[in-house]
Amino acid sequence: MVTFRVVAFSSIWAVIALVVIATVISALFRQVSNRGFEEVLSAHLFNLIASVSASEAGSLVGSPNLGDLRFSEPLSGWYWSVEPASEALRNPLRSPSLVGTVPSPPQNVVPFSREFQRTYLAKGPGGEDIQVLEAEIVLDEADRIARFRVMGNRSELEREIADFAQQLFVYLAIFGLGMVAINAFAILIALRPLQGIRQALASIRAGTAERLSGPFPGEIAPLADETNALIESNRRIIERSRKQVGNLAHSLKTPLAVLMNEGRAMGGGQGTLISTQASAMQQQIDHYLQRARAAAQRSALAQRSPVNETLARMVRVTEKLNPEKELTVRMPEEAVVFAGEREDLEEIAGNLLENAMKWARGRVTLSLHPPQEEGDERSFRIIVEDDGPGIPEDQARQALKRGRRLDETKPGTGLGLAIVADLVGEYGGGLSLERSQLGGLRAEVTLLSA
Repeated sequence: MVTFRVVAFSSIWAVIALVVIATVISALFRQVSNRGFEEVLSAHLFNLIASVSASEAGSLVGSPNLGDLRFSEPLSGWYWSVEPASEALRNPLRSPSLVGTVPSPPQNVVPFSREFQRTYLAKGPGGEDIQVLEAEIVLDEADRIARFRVMGNRSELEREIADFAQQLFVYLAIFGLGMVAINAFAILIALRPLQGIRQALASIRAGTAERLSGPFPGEIAPLADETNALIESNRRIIERSRKQVGNLAHSLKTPLAVLMNEGRAMGGGQGTLISTQASAMQQQIDHYLQRARAAAQRSALAQRSPVNETLARMVRVTEKLNPEKELTVRMPEEAVVFAGEREDLEEIAGNLLENAMKWARGRVTLSLHPPQEEGDERSFRIIVEDDGPGIPEDQARQALKRGRRLDETKPGTGLGLAIVADLVGEYGGGLSLERSQLGGLRAEVTLLSA
């Protein structure tokens, strides 16, 4: 389905694009957050270095105020400390928030840079992940060195990044759903003219219209014009074929009639042979002309025939021709319409009734079942049953062959069921022969409904 494929493709592409956008934005936000976090640590470190000095007695002195209340809150994850790195210094300093110790890795594991700084991750006293920015600074001309450390809550930063990513994905998901819905709506609106063409073609097939008509967009109008041209061309070809078929039937009718008359006039075995063969030729020609006409009608458009009226008329004729047999008819109140020619429907029903009356002992039933859905099409059924001898299952297929007669004592040519099978096949229907509950043959025909 084109609509489904287009909507699915555009939706999948939109989802992929939104996921890529979300991933890129999250990565950029993480990069900016990390840079800002490191810049804050660096600013606090410089502030701390500027606030601490060494007394003449060798004590570290100073009252650093880094301007962040988190350094005063115990176990906040934000700490600072100043520790002696020379033997001549004592009295280390630390922030009120630092309760406990934060281990420092050896220099061979995390070496200092050229600026005598290094950064590393460690576990804080409260179990949180902290990032440490450390520097060793010479405090005076006596080369007394102190180690300054500023520690920031890395777990807090990761939570902020995770919260941002979650909100970003939620908002983009909402935006994506809206975008997919709008996109699907726009595609459906754009493809609506194709649905109009489909309905117009269905109307042509049902017989309620002869050509595609209606306002179509400029992109689809040429398709509608070409389709109308194709329908018209097909109609002309079929009409020409029907005329040729009629001309052939008319041209052969007179010569065959002459042969049959001459055969009867001659009399004797030879005359009977000529008359019989000419009659067989007439039947064969009628049979194939019937098939040709049915094939043409099958390809034609807008053919509709009322089934109820046709069967009722066939029943009246059959009852007059067979007054000695009981014919039961069951037809629904619902009007059933055959997607084909009335003459073909009469040929099918007439052959079935004629065959049933010929073999029935006294009872024949005709049933019409209303249309039912079969896949994408609707079909109805005509069932004819009799109480005759029936046809064995192994001979049912033989009975459908042209000219095949299972009982030579009965009059006929053996073309009845074969004609029915051919006509039903031309219309895309089905014919089945089974044992009837009356004891004889049950012939069921399935045909398409208009």
